[in-house]
Order: sequence, then C-alpha cells, then structure tokens
Amino acid sequence: MRNFKEIEAAAAALHGGAADLEARLIAPTSADDIAKPGDDRWLATATKCIFQSGFNWRVIENKWPGFEAAFDGFDLGRCAMMTDEDLDRLLKDERVVRNGAKLKSVGDNARYFLSLAKEHGSAGAYFAAWRPEDYVQNLTALRKGGARLGGRTGQMLLRRMGVDSPVFSDDVVAALAREGVVDKAPTSAKALAAVQAALDEWRAQSGRSMTQISQILALSVG
Repeated sequence: MRNFKEIEAAAAALHGGAADLEARLIAPTSADDIAKPGDDRWLATATKCIFQSGFNWRVIENKWPGFEAAFDGFDLGRCAMMTDEDLDRLLKDERVVRNGAKLKSVGDNARYFLSLAKEHGSAGAYFAAWRPEDYVQNLTALRKGGARLGGRTGQMLLRRMGVDSPVFSDDVVAALAREGVVDKAPTSAKALAAVQAALDEWRAQSGRSMTQISQILALSVG
C-alpha cells in the first residue's frame, strides 16, 4: 500500500494537475450542519437513495414531488404507522415508483430514525457524532438498523447528508485492490476492517477527509 501522497500525485497526473484535481473534490460538512436537517429530511434522503439504487436516477428526481406528497413530507410519525392497507394503496399510487419492498422500507426506516431520535435527540445528532475511525463499525450499524441501507445505498445517504463517508464505487474498489487492501468489494468483517485501517493510515498521511480520500482513489483509476 503506497503513501497517499503518491496516490494523490498519480490522480493529479491523470486529471490536469494538482489544482484541477483539487477543484473536483468535495468536502464533508460540519457536525452542526449534519445535525441541522430535520428527521424528515433524513428519511426523505434515505428513501430517494433506496429508490435510485438500480433505477434511473432522473426518473426518481422527476417523480420526487409525488413521493413527498404521497408520504406526507416524510413525517416520521406518520410513516412509522404505515399499515398493510397503506402499502396496498401506495402500490396503486402513480405518484411513486410502485416497488413493494422499497415502499415498505419507508415505514421501516421511519421507525429506525425515530429510535435514533429518541436516543440521541435527532437522527442528525447521531450521525453528526460519528468519528472517522469508527466509520466501518457505524456503517455496519446503519446496515443492520435500517432497511435497504447496506452497500452503496447507505454510503450515498451519508455522502448526500454531508457525513464524512467514502463510497465504495467500482473505481474505489479497483484502487483499493491495486493498493493491496482488498481483492473485491468489501463486505466481510475482515475486509471492512482492512479498509478502515487503510483509511486511518491515509488520513494520517494526507490530512484529508475520508470523502476526499475516496474521491482521489477513484480518480487515480481513470
């Protein structure tokens, strides 16, 4: 595994130099900004990520006002009370994409975010308190506690809400494999621990966030 400065230099060489590389990068937001959105926005963003997974993103964007209306603005209390009758009604509602398992996840995730709010004050407060060195452990907790928030879906939720989060895209996985960290997308506890160790080392070497390390890894591939 190379020093991250070498990986960063390789990415810069592929993309017009250090200044151009820097211009491509985004940064995570502050803990205060992560905690600021209401719990309804966490549920809404989780739902959008779930429906966009494996589907045309533009279709979901175009239908999103219909989703907001169909789910009462993603009010957690209302969504947590979803019944089988509500699901049957939604399966006939042309305002949303009528995928039963994904529609059901809205109620499941409403209950999950409510549980976080009960324990931490709000869902945002819980995620705002995440520490980079605990990322893999926390990501596993998100997968287990939420519905359909494993893999890249949960990672995209975190990224969109400003949490310091790598996304294990195909290019990032290819870069991790090239550096000898993993040999495929990390899913096992052992592979995830190896990724966490690599991220911790690269953060120490570069002073960068996991979000930017992830982006630079992807850009070092092509």
